[in-house]
Amino acid sequence: MKSLIRNVGLHTVEFLKTFGGITLLTKQTIKELGSKPFYLGLTLEQVVIIGVQSILLVAITGITSGAVMTLQFGYGLEKFGGKLYIPKVLGLSIVREMGPVFTSLMVAGRMGSGIAAEIGSMKVTQQIDAIRALGTSPIKRIVIPRLIAMLICLPLLTLFADLMGIFAGMLVGLEIGLEPFFFIEKVYEGLTFNDFWTGTTKTLFFGFFIVMIACYRGLNTEGGTRGVGDSTTWVVVTSSISIMVGDFFLTKLFIYLSS
Repeated sequence: MKSLIRNVGLHTVEFLKTFGGITLLTKQTIKELGSKPFYLGLTLEQVVIIGVQSILLVAITGITSGAVMTLQFGYGLEKFGGKLYIPKVLGLSIVREMGPVFTSLMVAGRMGSGIAAEIGSMKVTQQIDAIRALGTSPIKRIVIPRLIAMLICLPLLTLFADLMGIFAGMLVGLEIGLEPFFFIEKVYEGLTFNDFWTGTTKTLFFGFFIVMIACYRGLNTEGGTRGVGDSTTWVVVTSSISIMVGDFFLTKLFIYLSS
């Protein structure tokens, strides 16, 4: 019993320490966000790394999600005579939930681990200390370019994933007897601007979670190369959990705001 209480206490302290550290990093990032100098070149470089180089991964995610969901809804609703509702259900599911969440999880796995590994390697090789010694803020050079790039790219990647998912659903719909023009028309009828707004806005929060968690862990990496590996694993798990938990509360918030 004492061991259980001690473990719970240690995990609670570790959680509070991590949460406080991320909060302080967020505060410092917001404080330095509008001050000079602005590293436009570094930001554009991160846009390419986060956005352009993630297009194929996001496309595959969107296509497979749309295709599988169409098959599941198709053969499931067909038993109850609801085959004609498949396009609307698919469009709402992808735009509101599947697109934002799946895209964010894929980007978290790819870029969250990459950011943590890169910054963690800089930390253990004392490059972060060298940046400070030169009179430059690591937050300005490292955190802010990645944050801005993520906030730009993740919503766009999500919209692209939505498009790929609906397109894949349209193709699979041919197998269950739904004409492409009918499919697209019903998807269009079932979606509103509010659906796109809520789904895309979620990704701004998800992108913020990914970058701040990854940067915090990277800047606090210790233990050499083994510590870098531990940091990458921790970031992927933590950011994925943050996305899933955050999605629940954001969904409740948007439902409340739209009611």
